[in-house]
Amino acid sequence: MSSVDALIAALCSSGVEYKTLGEVGEFIRGNGLQKSDLVDSGVGAIHYGQIHTHYGTWTRTTKSFVSETLGSKLRKAQPGDLVIATTSEDDQAVAKAVAWLGEAAVAVSGDAYIYRHQLEPKYVSYFFQTDRFQDQKKSFITGTKVRRISGNSLARIFVPVPPLEIQQEIVAILDRFSKLEAELEAELEAELEARHRQYRHYRDTLLNFSAQTGCRVTKTIALGELATIVRGASPRPIRQFITKDADGVPWIKIGDVVAGGKYITNTKEKVTVEGASKSRRIQPGDFILSNSMSFGRPYISKIEGCIHDGWLAISDFSESFESSFLYHLLRSDSIQAEFARRAGSGTVQNLNADIVKGIAVPVPPLDEQKRIASILDSFDVLVNDLSSGLPAEIGARRQQYEYYRDRLMMFKEAA
Repeated sequence: MSSVDALIAALCSSGVEYKTLGEVGEFIRGNGLQKSDLVDSGVGAIHYGQIHTHYGTWTRTTKSFVSETLGSKLRKAQPGDLVIATTSEDDQAVAKAVAWLGEAAVAVSGDAYIYRHQLEPKYVSYFFQTDRFQDQKKSFITGTKVRRISGNSLARIFVPVPPLEIQQEIVAILDRFSKLEAELEAELEAELEARHRQYRHYRDTLLNFSAQTGCRVTKTIALGELATIVRGASPRPIRQFITKDADGVPWIKIGDVVAGGKYITNTKEKVTVEGASKSRRIQPGDFILSNSMSFGRPYISKIEGCIHDGWLAISDFSESFESSFLYHLLRSDSIQAEFARRAGSGTVQNLNADIVKGIAVPVPPLDEQKRIASILDSFDVLVNDLSSGLPAEIGARRQQYEYYRDRLMMFKEAA
């Protein structure tokens, strides 16, 4: 950071002025643009949802467009403006921003604000990512399920305003950091995908008993003959049964599990005892299996809780299966392919208890199951455990980048 320090010493040795975003710009709300209005050509358009899913710190092109007729009626961001998504279900994502650096104005949807300002566009977009900005915005966020922040509230947030030369130098450094960080992440993610492929290869080889010689497998049996398989149940309307009381029962939702993870250890919400009586209760050691959306993913519960009708529960299998072996078996390509085949080919695919009961599974001796599970567990930890291995290294790279970004944008305030 020596180049920035030199500029600070030369241009603002006594400190940097902090101003509110409202003092150095204005917030203009987008209007009238629905997701259904987006087309493949025409006037460039940014829908607020795309800010969460598609755009980074800045962009020169839009993913979508609107017709010329509609475009003439919509408010537009000019080159250099920020476009800010002001709603989200996640507080961290509220006020996610992208700097528009294209050559022409672009239409902006109603759940987004245009920020027209006097700052270097990338500088202010990077500022929106910092801890300083995130800490200031917290007290202004409103709403329950959908969280939002207003333009008037954003206008009250303070931003350091160093001379333009310093803003430009910070942007140049962060652009280089961002490019390097992206390259390193790409390398690590490629390595992680290679490990995933390696894990899948060993898993499917070890679980392909028909191809193994000397294996003591003697039978293949429908899963429903070896375990109890039932569908979850939802007390309705569910919001009436959500509680924070100490006697509440953990309410297990899709958001409480990690894709590719193995265990359920806690939940964000609980239901009342009455709600639990209208639901399906599971015990530690039971499996749950998603039956719609990303269907067929198995998880082992480490807690007692209740599941809604988007889950199937699998229990009473201990005489036939070692728990970790069954987990890897249910994740195997052959079982997942059979789930997909039986769930149907329509727009919405669903597993039901009868489908899962009818899946034929191999039942090797328990000591053989333990040997296979031990091998696959070691691969699973390397690939999926967020506290070790490559995923942790990717996380460390991101933390390092975020530290330098926040450090670069931290100034002594002028008296």
